[in-house]
Amino acid sequence: MSDAAGAVLVWDAPIRLFHWLIAALVAAAYATWRLDWMVWHGRIGDALLALLLFRLLWGFFGSETARFSRFLTSPQVAVEHLKYALLREPDRQVGHNPAGGWMVLFLLALLLAETLTGLYVANDIADVGPLTGIVPAAVANAIEASHTILWDVLLAAIVLHVLAIVGYAVVKGQNLVRPMITGRKVLPLNLPAPQIAGLERAALLLVGGAAAAAILANLI
Repeated sequence: MSDAAGAVLVWDAPIRLFHWLIAALVAAAYATWRLDWMVWHGRIGDALLALLLFRLLWGFFGSETARFSRFLTSPQVAVEHLKYALLREPDRQVGHNPAGGWMVLFLLALLLAETLTGLYVANDIADVGPLTGIVPAAVANAIEASHTILWDVLLAAIVLHVLAIVGYAVVKGQNLVRPMITGRKVLPLNLPAPQIAGLERAALLLVGGAAAAAILANLI
């Protein structure tokens, strides 16, 4: 088999921009919470929700490496992949590896749950959400409590995510950050390059995600 390799575009611009915007907005959400700037905290939550809904749509209609069907495997395959976590080897994964795919799904689920419960908590304070007056007090209290609990779980998951990236760099010799900046990986030429969706589709789905976020903000 040939050892020839070349730089291949594996992460499209929308995915890369989504990744870094989410990181910045989560940090901003934490900062505004600590500073008690709750109006800005709410606005950041709205932006996060719009981006998350876009990512869900992109997971079905976006580029090949962004699609859930492309990187989600069975839990057994993910566990099998982790058995080789200490093996130093070149990165030959076109997109997310099996374990990384499940981490992506877990982080997206946590972020989505956190933003949705945040909408309810904010509306409960402002008394503007249509569900505020009809949801039983016990349910409302559970939603508010879960917002805090989910935040702690999210922070723990982020720490685990960062440690995994550092571990891959130190132990396996794989730099997972550079491709998320440049979009490209050096891969064997016999591996087919993934299909990349156009920016027009991304823009349309982003508008759809923002519209859905606005509707949810009024409903919740």
